[in-house]
Amino acid sequence: MDHIGEDGAGTLRAAGGAGGNKHKWWVLVAMVFGLFMPMLDSLVVNVALPTIHRKLGANVSDLQWIIDAYTLTFASFMLSGGALADRFGRKKFFILGLAVFTTGSLLCGLSANINELIAFRAFQGAGGSLLLPGSLAIISSTFQGRERGAAIGIWSAMSGVAVAVGPLVGGYLVQHVSWQSIFFINVPVGAVAVVLTWFVVSDSKDTSGARGIDPPGAVTGTLALFFLVYATIEGNSKGWTSPLILGSFALAAVLIGLFLWVEAHSKAPMLPLRLFSNATLSAAIGTAVSLFFALFGMTFFLSLYLQNVLGYDPVATGIRMVPFTVMILLIAPVSGRLSDRFGSRWFMTAGTAVLAGGLALSLRMQASSSYIGVILPAMVAMGAGMALTMSPLSSAVMSSAPPRLAGAASATQTTSQQVGGVFGIAVLGAVVTGAFKSGFPSSLARAGVPPAMVGPVSSRLGAASSSGSVPAAALRALPQAARSPVVLAVHQSFVGALHDGLYVSIVFALLASAIAAAFVRTHVHGGAGAGGAAGEAQLPERAVIGA
Repeated sequence: MDHIGEDGAGTLRAAGGAGGNKHKWWVLVAMVFGLFMPMLDSLVVNVALPTIHRKLGANVSDLQWIIDAYTLTFASFMLSGGALADRFGRKKFFILGLAVFTTGSLLCGLSANINELIAFRAFQGAGGSLLLPGSLAIISSTFQGRERGAAIGIWSAMSGVAVAVGPLVGGYLVQHVSWQSIFFINVPVGAVAVVLTWFVVSDSKDTSGARGIDPPGAVTGTLALFFLVYATIEGNSKGWTSPLILGSFALAAVLIGLFLWVEAHSKAPMLPLRLFSNATLSAAIGTAVSLFFALFGMTFFLSLYLQNVLGYDPVATGIRMVPFTVMILLIAPVSGRLSDRFGSRWFMTAGTAVLAGGLALSLRMQASSSYIGVILPAMVAMGAGMALTMSPLSSAVMSSAPPRLAGAASATQTTSQQVGGVFGIAVLGAVVTGAFKSGFPSSLARAGVPPAMVGPVSSRLGAASSSGSVPAAALRALPQAARSPVVLAVHQSFVGALHDGLYVSIVFALLASAIAAAFVRTHVHGGAGAGGAAGEAQLPERAVIGA
């Protein structure tokens, strides 16, 4: 049986954990697996969406659920997952997360229909929520001093690699193997990670009691998010005034109120509401939600646009998304260092404004736009804006949190980013789908479809083609002369609807900029207490820029 030692922070480690562990760099390798798999997966799936749409007969709301089912469970259980690992053993829960994520990946690849894929994506997200917080905690308990900083730096850098290669790997696998292969690739990697973690990682736990277990908060918060997202995604298809949608919105409102009441009265809240008494921290969280709302919704539709409208194959699509990630890799480390020196406020303000500018440049996209002349400048600007914002935002959060709540603040920021992304996809999906349906008949008429065919074609293809692609079977059923005009109308209507979604994204990016300018106050590291905590805590947040 392992001997147990305790460090100054109240963390219990098995003997051989910190400092004396001859295999500690293998521990880092295992933790990198735990970060790399969920990050890579979240990126490669976007590239696969058009193929999944064709192979499984999915509509836009189905595609939204493929992303949001994962992100929703990931966000919902992130805070609880970290607290459970701290309380009962980080190694145990890290291995559990690996097993759940790997099993979920296998089941996603074996899915026979869209409903199974969505359900298993949710299962995958639950596994991911146990991996990310546990991996950093294990690194912190294994390494000390300068070695800890180096280990965290390597761990963070691997996220950059995942961001860079994700679209390329996804595109290659989808095009040359199958869409299922983007999930199957996780299985051998996950198996190796489980074995490696079992043999080289020493278990550790937090004995300080800083993070509690809050089942009522987890249940009410998760259900509130689910019903709100469900109503937003399904409103177009089921009718915004249908009893089911109105009831879901009402139930979400009740559950949100109940969640806030539970958190205010819990002795160990999942989300300590006292964190938000600090204006800078509250503003930084609000900025994160607005930023990821704008970004996730845009990237969701960008892959559909590149493949379904412009006709790029998955590999070509992945290559054309690389400039966005390259800007993050080049600029994020610099903005992080500069914000540590000069403060976060104006970096966050400028970065979100640059993102809004990149989104505005995207309004130039048409059904036959040039990549180099139109799309590339927009992607470069969006990537630069994201890179300028994220590291300073993390610094603002961690500088403003009391040291004893640093872990909760870091987890709250990560969760808020995922929640913003969930609603970005849900709301922008509803906007784009609704705009497509309303504009499709006029697009058919402008494209030269005979007036007698406009109504029947619109009703038959309005929902099926809202992703910018006409189902092959539906296209074959049309008269030969009508096929090209219908395809043109679908593309034009999709681009017009995409512009409506972009306007919403721009508003949220500008809202993030306004919040940062008005409420974030400059914090420069170097002091004791929170500033010291931030110096270590902000690196992991840079790792989730592209998640």
